[in-house]
Amino acid sequence: MILLDTSFLIDYFRGVEATRDIVKDQEVSTTVITYHEISTGLKSAKAKREEIFFRGFFSSIPIFEYDLRAAEESSEIAARLLASGKEVNALDILIVGIAVANGIEKIATRDKDFLEIEKVTDIEIITYQK
Repeated sequence: MILLDTSFLIDYFRGVEATRDIVKDQEVSTTVITYHEISTGLKSAKAKREEIFFRGFFSSIPIFEYDLRAAEESSEIAARLLASGKEVNALDILIVGIAVANGIEKIATRDKDFLEIEKVTDIEIITYQK
């Protein structure tokens, strides 16, 4: 199963060709953090039609929650990053914590912060060019 990050979902639904091959014949999921990020953007843009579309999409795939196991994993990742002197977006660390806690081994994203996180975890980050 591949976990889809916010940047991936935005690019996928905007028709970025490079995203298509990544999810072809794959089981996909996302996190409640990605749901939050996309919902925030749509609400601030007052994009009602897109908000309805994404609600339908999110109801069709697994959405993993941020729970105590994910908090334990994400705090461990954050500590490793701090020890290595790297700063990355806190929401990205939460997303990876959720993935690790749920046994997900791959995340698809365009966000380069995930490449720093990959260096201190066993998760595989799949990137693409826009």
